[in-house]
Amino acid sequence: MKPVARPRPSRRALQSVDGLAGNLTKSCAFTSQDCRALAMEPGSIDNLSILYQSSNFIVVNKHWDIRIDSKMWYEKLTLQSQLKYRFPELADPDTYYGFRFCHQLDFSTSGALCVALNKAAAGSAYKCFKERMVTKAYLALVRGHVSESRATIRYAIGKNTTEGLTHMMCIEGTTGCENPKPCQSELVVLEHGMYSGDPVTKVLLQPLTGRTHQLRVHCSAIGHAIVGDFTYSFKKDGNPYRMMLHAYYLRIPTEQELVEVCAPDPFVTAMDSHWVPHRIMHQLDEVIQELKDKASQAGDEEGSREAVLRDGGEERLSPAQSPGTEEQQAKCEQWLAEWELE
Repeated sequence: MKPVARPRPSRRALQSVDGLAGNLTKSCAFTSQDCRALAMEPGSIDNLSILYQSSNFIVVNKHWDIRIDSKMWYEKLTLQSQLKYRFPELADPDTYYGFRFCHQLDFSTSGALCVALNKAAAGSAYKCFKERMVTKAYLALVRGHVSESRATIRYAIGKNTTEGLTHMMCIEGTTGCENPKPCQSELVVLEHGMYSGDPVTKVLLQPLTGRTHQLRVHCSAIGHAIVGDFTYSFKKDGNPYRMMLHAYYLRIPTEQELVEVCAPDPFVTAMDSHWVPHRIMHQLDEVIQELKDKASQAGDEEGSREAVLRDGGEERLSPAQSPGTEEQQAKCEQWLAEWELE
């Protein structure tokens, strides 16, 4: 459901959000009313928020009310059109979407989304995703109070073939679940509180695999559906103005540069007065630092292995000997040429 009409914040207020990383309540130079209006208003062509920009990449803070792209003639407002409006000189006519999106977010999910500005950067980002070197973490408000402080969710996810539910995914063992594949999500409880008088938990979610709707399906499967998720509440949760899922942290260690950003946290009382936290379980900054430390350690170990190979410590396979090399190269070339989102 869309919010009731609210006065739009000034262009200066909109522009001041660009480049923020961390808790917006600490960085907001304008009023709490403007913060709420900015967070809750529908998207527009000129309110694109930029979190990071270099000659190789742009990371945007995707709005919760906007698709990445659309093939429908009547759907004019997309992230693609926002980028073309803001950066017409950076649009590449040789690509299908005009911009090389490195990954995707659901229509109703907000937060950090990376765009590559050239083929070399795109290839480097693709390699990071393919080799699972990317770290992503999402913030969410979920229904009920999650009892565990931390949890690992391992339900396999497949396509729902049940009539009327084919737009949904489902967990293994449920009726109509086709071709379920293993996947894993990590959950950390940040705060217990209330949303519009109902018990709600603020959590940090880390998908360790990349299945369609993975976090939404996993939260629903453990009995704590994401607030405002109309689809996976089976059309029951339609009161909030948005689905409360936000891509908060993104780290892509590309060959060109380390892309690392936090998209401002929208689930704070200053931005949505319906959310009232009561009890802090984990500090967000501390949990994110844990993820950073793990990612840095993994990067150091990978660097050490590459150094050993360069020094002749192990025999390296030639391109001709490497299993799947031609197939992988073909997939990469197709990905770079078409940029179809999986």
